[in-house]
Amino acid sequence: MYDFCDTGNVCPLAKMYTLGNKFIPSPIHAGGLRFHGMSTIISELYDQGMMEAVAYEQTEVFEAAEMFAKAEGILPAPESSHAIKAAIDTALECRETGESKTILFGLSGTGYFDLVAYQQYNDGTLTDYIPTDEDLAEAIKCVPPQPEE
Repeated sequence: MYDFCDTGNVCPLAKMYTLGNKFIPSPIHAGGLRFHGMSTIISELYDQGMMEAVAYEQTEVFEAAEMFAKAEGILPAPESSHAIKAAIDTALECRETGESKTILFGLSGTGYFDLVAYQQYNDGTLTDYIPTDEDLAEAIKCVPPQPEE
């Protein structure tokens, strides 16, 4: 859909997969990574079937992050930890099938600004929340009228 890239509706419209520019994520740690849409390039690659999307709950992302930190000595940022989780899952799938793959992911930053979230994860107080269909339907109402294709 065409949607604004910002919540103030100042930026031009961009064609993207979107939750609606007024979408407010739940108050979980991953909600701080707030952007309602997918980049236009990634949206197009996904639309053409050149990429696939996966979604994870934040507790399993932090579990993967800690596994990575113990193995590599680098505490990854939660943003990167989503990719780490996907890489681990892909590696485990290859182990089961016997397939050999080169697995590449981006490590974009350290998690030192996220130590409170890591502490919450270790204390068992970091929770997951998946938006309901009703949440998403309400958020998408703000998307501007779409041009006819």
